[in-house]
Formats: sequence, structure tokens, C-alpha cells
Amino acid sequence: MYLTKEVKSEIFKKHGGKAENTGSTEGQIALFTHRINHLTGHLKNNKKDFNTERSLVRLVGKRRSLLDYMIKKDIVKYRKLIKELGIRK
Repeated sequence: MYLTKEVKSEIFKKHGGKAENTGSTEGQIALFTHRINHLTGHLKNNKKDFNTERSLVRLVGKRRSLLDYMIKKDIVKYRKLIKELGIRK
């Protein structure tokens, strides 16, 4: 399994402040980015897996809406997070 409890808590610790802060916008965006990267790799090997492709598109949409929210709240944190995660925009 690619997303274990330890990996998830490490993502939230790095981006959300502490491991228990699972509701932070930065932590959620980082988690979605991790999942998107995994699904992208899966789809490179399995080109006809359309259910995973649909899930990927939904995840990208969720991440995009959270990033839009973050732009409105704090543009400095947004720019920092984009740079850390390597997201284009």
C-alpha cells in the first residue's frame, strides 16, 4: 500500500504543522498531491484504467478548489506551498 499511516502523518507533520492537524488546507493539498503523483504513475503503466483516470481528474479538481481558497486567504503561504510541492500554476 502506497499511503500508510506513517506516510500520511509525515505529510501532515511537514505541511500541516503537526500530525494531528489533518484538516489544514496545506496538509490536504500536500496529501492530494501525493495521491495524484501515485495515480499518475499508475496510469502510465495502465493506460486503459478509466476508473482511475476519473478518480485522478476528481482529485485534481479538489486540489484546485483548495488552492483557489488558499489564494484568497493567504497568497504568501500559497506561493510557498506551490514551490515546495512543485505544482505548476
